[in-house]
Parts: sequence; structure tokens; C-alpha cells
Amino acid sequence: MPDNASAVAEALLEIGGVGFRLAEPITFKSGIVSPVYCDNRTFPFWPAQWQKVIQGFAALIERESLAFDVIGGIEAAGIPHSAALGYAMQRSSVFIRKQPKEHGKKARIEGGDVAGKRVLLIEDLVTTGGSSLSGVEALRDAGATVTDCLAIISYGFAEAMEAFAAAGVTLHTLTDFEAVLRGATARGLLDVDGATEIRRWLGDPHGWAAQRGGR
Repeated sequence: MPDNASAVAEALLEIGGVGFRLAEPITFKSGIVSPVYCDNRTFPFWPAQWQKVIQGFAALIERESLAFDVIGGIEAAGIPHSAALGYAMQRSSVFIRKQPKEHGKKARIEGGDVAGKRVLLIEDLVTTGGSSLSGVEALRDAGATVTDCLAIISYGFAEAMEAFAAAGVTLHTLTDFEAVLRGATARGLLDVDGATEIRRWLGDPHGWAAQRGGR
């Protein structure tokens, strides 16, 4: 985990980007019932905290010596981060639609031709990895090489890690939920029992609700 993992976790907490719903869990699009949610879409509203994210991505790229020609952002939440990172690093950027346009060129990739280019994918959040890897597939279909994906944070689900490995893509994150839980506990946003329960969910996201009796 990068050296600034705690700083990015703190930034998330400062902007209210993480919410805890132990009493009233939410249901993800994937069907997973969750006692915690993460919303990175508010970062552009908080420039000081957002700067930590963009600088964190740039530092991670340098530290890992990631080679790329183009930065690509996944629609929609990944686009602000990929565009800002491309601007800050003076590198070309594109974005990848979830679905092809229904008119015009019906393209999934907007902004430039990625054929023969090495594309570094940017996501805001990785849950199961489905949207990220769909973007990887679209880029590869367009002739790009994709071997690395950067995200602000991931839930760290085993199924996501397995899916990225199977696709030949390395996932790099700026922070993780362990750092978030430590920060939330220190701030009094979460007690020790609540943090323990969320760790239990992180270890078994599909079975957690059933273990609680659907509460």
C-alpha cells in the first residue's frame, strides 16, 4: 500500500465519501448487501482533498515505474480523475463508455485513437471489477495494450482480485478499507464493534447478510 494511504483515507472521510450503514445496509448493483458505501464522485467539489488523489496517482505511477502512452477513465466516475491526471501530467487521455453510443460512430472509446497504444486505466472504486474489466476489453478490442489499472480504493474482494489476475491486469490502489476503518475509528465515526463487523463483511461480502439473519 502506498505511503500516502492514510492521507487518502483521511481525505475520503473529510469529504464524507465513506458512509457506514450497519443498522440499514444498502444493496449494491451486484446484489451484495453492504454495511458501508464509498462515493468518490464528490472529490471534485473538494479541491484540496482531490489534489491528494491526483498527486497520489502521479506518485504511484512514478514509484511503480508504470509505462503508458494514454490515460483512460471509466465512465462515469473515473473520468474526472483520469482527465485531471492527464492534464496534471501533460499526457493524453480518453474515456471509455459503459455501452457504445446508439448513434454516430457507436464508439465506446472517446477522445482519440488508442490502437497500438499502452493505456493506463483509472477507476474511482473497484467492487467486483466488472466495469473496469469491461473497459479493459473495450480498449483491447480497439487495439490497445492494458496491463495496469489504478483506483482510489477497492473493497478488496477476492472475486475482484481473481478477475483482474485472470485478465492479466494489475490493480493498484491509493488506499484500502483498513486505512479507512482506522481513520473512522480514530475520528469517532465508528466504534470498535462496528469496525469489526465491517471487517467481517469484507471477508465474506456475499454471505454476510445471511449470517446476520437478514437484519
